[in-house]
Amino acid sequence: MTATPASRRADRSARRAVSMMDVAAHAGVSQKTVSRVVNGEPHVRPEVRERVQRAIDTLEFRPNAAARSLVTRRTRRIGVVALGTSFHGPTSALAALESVARAGHYSLSVHRTDSTSRTEIQAAVDTLLSEGVEGIVLSEPMHLDGAPLRIRGDVAVLTLGARGLTSRPDELVVGTDEEDGGRVAAEHLVSLGHETIHHLAGPEGWISSQLRREGWESVLRHRGLRVPEPATGDWSPRSGYEAMQRLLDSDDRPTAVFVANDQMAVGAIAAIQAAGLHVPEDVSIVGFDDIDVAEFLATPLTTLRQQFTLAAHDGMNQLIRAIDGNVRTSPAHLVPITFVERATTAPPRPSQAPDHR
Repeated sequence: MTATPASRRADRSARRAVSMMDVAAHAGVSQKTVSRVVNGEPHVRPEVRERVQRAIDTLEFRPNAAARSLVTRRTRRIGVVALGTSFHGPTSALAALESVARAGHYSLSVHRTDSTSRTEIQAAVDTLLSEGVEGIVLSEPMHLDGAPLRIRGDVAVLTLGARGLTSRPDELVVGTDEEDGGRVAAEHLVSLGHETIHHLAGPEGWISSQLRREGWESVLRHRGLRVPEPATGDWSPRSGYEAMQRLLDSDDRPTAVFVANDQMAVGAIAAIQAAGLHVPEDVSIVGFDDIDVAEFLATPLTTLRQQFTLAAHDGMNQLIRAIDGNVRTSPAHLVPITFVERATTAPPRPSQAPDHR
């Protein structure tokens, strides 16, 4: 009688579970070597590691995580506290964190927060600590009010951003140099001959908004140029459209605008075109982030490329090394931002340029 799929599944489930000893026998190595491979430990030759992995795959060995943690006192779990958002930066960073964690044989426990309340974020941290995580990543892009977050000293900590969120001297801080990005954007527009450079800023409370604004403002002050009051958006194209409409309707119509992210820049360009004007002939635009669509717009967007993935990769690798007891002496690290010049910036029209006679 031919076995049915259901009977075959039942037969497999009735078999004895594959053990680490079975894997060792199949690979022709010691049980200790199998344990080292399963736990991602060093000091295993690449060819031996590959042979053991083939045996694991062939035998469909599934290590018991709970039992392994009791033996090794390691959970190989990292917690992430992240703002619940679909914005480009945070989502790109989370994908990179997951990739590095998997490569290092770690699992991630992600707790998303709905606000940047210190109480809510501390509660998420406490939950992760109760789950036995060996490290915590704080991916919270906004300022926190009140005292620094409390995290036990035996748990490694990484903050993705330009500033730490705990008072731990060993807290790892990895981010992109957003203030320098604001400076580069403003310097580019000044170099083209624009003397009044407006800024369409991100929402209040966001660290990115503050840093990008500070970079833009520092250049204007250093150059002795007027610093217009920034317009404000909420990172969305709609808010960029509406903010640019307000600028165009004002008595201080801009010839150049540094926009705090590409999504708002897309909306700003649409508002300029709706007013019967052209980019960059009438208004030059510089964005920030270099999202996928930026180079494929009808007028490709000049922008600042953030290395979200590189920063997250670098940070997670540092965190894993810290979990293993290798903490870098200078824990703060900022990844440079790349200026990408495309077609949305140009010198002001002769009629727009200031008359210095």
